Amino acid sequence: MYLGRILSVGMTTDGKPFVAYRVSSRSFPNRQAKKGEDEAAIIPKEGFETDIFKNTYIAYNCIKIVGDTAIVSNGSHTDVIADKISLGMSIKDALGYSLLTMDYEKDDYNTPRIAAVINCACSENDYECYVGIVTDEKLLVEKVGFGEAVFISTYECNNPEIVKFSAENADEAAQLIFDGGAFEEFEKPVTSAASVYDGKWDISVLTP
Repeated sequence: MYLGRILSVGMTTDGKPFVAYRVSSRSFPNRQAKKGEDEAAIIPKEGFETDIFKNTYIAYNCIKIVGDTAIVSNGSHTDVIADKISLGMSIKDALGYSLLTMDYEKDDYNTPRIAAVINCACSENDYECYVGIVTDEKLLVEKVGFGEAVFISTYECNNPEIVKFSAENADEAAQLIFDGGAFEEFEKPVTSAASVYDGKWDISVLTP
């Protein structure tokens, strides 16, 4: 099954908050995830830099850390959500506002924008986690329950689906969403990135 871009968010099976992201692609497979200090970006591989002129949607920050909060998305709305949170907007409002204002991608497929935001609180009272999607037909922002993990994708799985996410650290999380567990059956993986909170948000990327 081909799902396109996939993100997962929530808590791992051992109770650690996480975000994870995977690019699956038929049209632009020559991409890689690059790790920064507080973010991970999707960029063309060396020698394919001009692909950005063919499709402006293929390069963006897919993960960004703002204080105790992690943002994950499939486009430039990662930065918009991060900016709103840094200005004091709530997680839910920042997610909903950014998806509503940026809308779905105006490409040949009307590709949805997907995103999620989670804080690092490990107590149920302080924990917040939301996942959202905007398509050419709907806008959805949904709360993810404490202790749960979900995934959503640009194609096929346009509603959050519960998933078991067994990863002890960011390296394992990036590998899991790339080709492990429930994600193994999904076609054409290209690159992935993940962040797991274990005292701090650690980021890892994977480009085979």
